[in-house]
Amino acid sequence: MNPLNESLNESLNEPLNEPPREPLNEQIKLVVLDMAGTTVADDGLVEQAFTAAAQALGEDPAPMLGHVRATMGESKISAFRHLFGGDETKARAANAAFEDAYGTLVADGRIAQVPGARAAIEELRGQGRAVVLTTGFARVTQDAILDALGWRDLADLTLCPADAGGRGRPHPDMVLAAFLRTRAADGVRQIAVAGDTSYDMLSGVRSGAGVVAGVLTGAHDEPRLRQHGATHILGSAAELPGLLADLTGQGL
Repeated sequence: MNPLNESLNESLNEPLNEPPREPLNEQIKLVVLDMAGTTVADDGLVEQAFTAAAQALGEDPAPMLGHVRATMGESKISAFRHLFGGDETKARAANAAFEDAYGTLVADGRIAQVPGARAAIEELRGQGRAVVLTTGFARVTQDAILDALGWRDLADLTLCPADAGGRGRPHPDMVLAAFLRTRAADGVRQIAVAGDTSYDMLSGVRSGAGVVAGVLTGAHDEPRLRQHGATHILGSAAELPGLLADLTGQGL
């Protein structure tokens, strides 16, 4: 791996050590939601697909799963680049095998919404907020999930890393792409980001979002989410419309 890229990755993974942010004084107009683990139940499917991908390349998946769990939310091709030491050919082959394995699990009916997620998205839009669904998966996998759930027209926009120039979380690119493409918010403080991983929190903080909400339905626990910048912790995405309504009611 290029030493500069390795140094950048290490800095992106470090917990935040920043001064407290100013209180939110903007109404949230754009909500950027993660999919797997946040609005879509994971139930170990990501790990199963990673295992299948590693085995397809003749690799032992066991030593890799620790990195997979730590970097949940990252674009999958980035994870494979790290695991295979920057070998682009091997990383791309593994990523293709992962996407195939995950697509098979989706086709087999192994995908479901997090309870209340669809209703929450509909309520958020009913509140006048734009909603964007984001993922670390490739577009073909994201579309398979949307089709399986009947969610093609549920959100205002869906984004994968390729739609934002290729960089996934913990970079802020997908959040900022949502901001630019929807034109729903006047500034980044009018964005709320919600996700289940430390990388979701980091991408939200680095985008300047006014609300960065961690949910407890996926990969990481409350201490880790707070350590990486969560402003709020929710039991699930179903609680997000209520939180934003309360903030609006407080004049925020």
